Amino acid sequence: MFLHNFKYSFLFLLKNKSLVFWTFFFPIILGTFFYMTFSNIENNEKLKKINIAIINNEELKNDKLLLSVLGYLSEDNNNEIFSTIYTDLEKAKELLENKEIIGYLEIKNSKYLITIKENGIEQTIFKYIIDEIIETKIIIKDISSTEKNINLEELYNKINNNITKVVDMSSDNLSYTMIEYYTLIAMSCLYGGVFGMYAINNILANMSKQGARVAISSIKKRTLLLSSLLAAFLIQLIGSLLLLSYTIFILNVDYGNNIVNTLIMTVTGSIAGLTLGVAIAALFKTNENIKIGIILSITMLGSFLSGMMGITMKYIVDKNMPLLNIINPANMITDGFYSIYYYQSMDRFYFNIISLLIFSSIMVMISIVRLRSQKYDSI
Repeated sequence: MFLHNFKYSFLFLLKNKSLVFWTFFFPIILGTFFYMTFSNIENNEKLKKINIAIINNEELKNDKLLLSVLGYLSEDNNNEIFSTIYTDLEKAKELLENKEIIGYLEIKNSKYLITIKENGIEQTIFKYIIDEIIETKIIIKDISSTEKNINLEELYNKINNNITKVVDMSSDNLSYTMIEYYTLIAMSCLYGGVFGMYAINNILANMSKQGARVAISSIKKRTLLLSSLLAAFLIQLIGSLLLLSYTIFILNVDYGNNIVNTLIMTVTGSIAGLTLGVAIAALFKTNENIKIGIILSITMLGSFLSGMMGITMKYIVDKNMPLLNIINPANMITDGFYSIYYYQSMDRFYFNIISLLIFSSIMVMISIVRLRSQKYDSI
């Protein structure tokens, strides 16, 4: 009987075209729109090499610190920030006028003169590094005038190393748009609540003809319920894994190196979504459309608060209403994926897994208490 009802429930749920669309195809369509919208954001925000010019004169040749720092920051390595041209003043002016460089530096009478045509982030970085070099030279001069036995070469190397520790981290661990995809998976998992709702409605005498027949039959309701829920969970899990595969292999979304934990989070999130739907189906004595509306409203609100419609929303809620994110299953799933991608420690991941399991347990207990209290005057 268990296998028979499992097969029947599985096929019954798959025949619901609307349910299949919203669970299988809508998240994929939404993920595609995300990809089209966000694919170039990070590439545009990545720090590019800044084209600058340095006036090549005698004072420059005597400035070892400046030559060392600019040389280091212009090398082809992870610290490369500048693309530096050493030229004369006339050529530098021409390059700046043609916007081939963002500015140029001239050392004149021991003064550092920066010339730019417009203000911007690149110009600010250029000026900041030159200011750091100026301050460092002042420090070296002050120390050398007061300390007679100071090793200037050693001091020079230490300060020089500190200045040149400017690393472009813009392409590493800056995939903040990944939150959008994490919330998408969370939404897909919570959509499983609709399947859970259908599984419960099919055994409630006041919700369906099948439920009325079940209520007066000799079949064990526990067997019917478990088989229906297993079928609902399997379909939901297939939908979530399909979306996960699509985002990984088609959209090239990076969920981190630990695929096992990614799958564990997806499965746990699907359980949470399923139990949410079961609880709503048991709590509310109303028709299917209203129950579906409640599930979708909770899902979309939870996804919004966890960053789907704007990644800053997650941090706003964390800062101002942290309890809301703690009880929000969509945020638990999103934060779980976030922890896999960004953190080496798994403490935050395990915290979210445990939180989802606690949430699921609470939903199950609410459902059991509510279903046990169900009584009908007539069927």
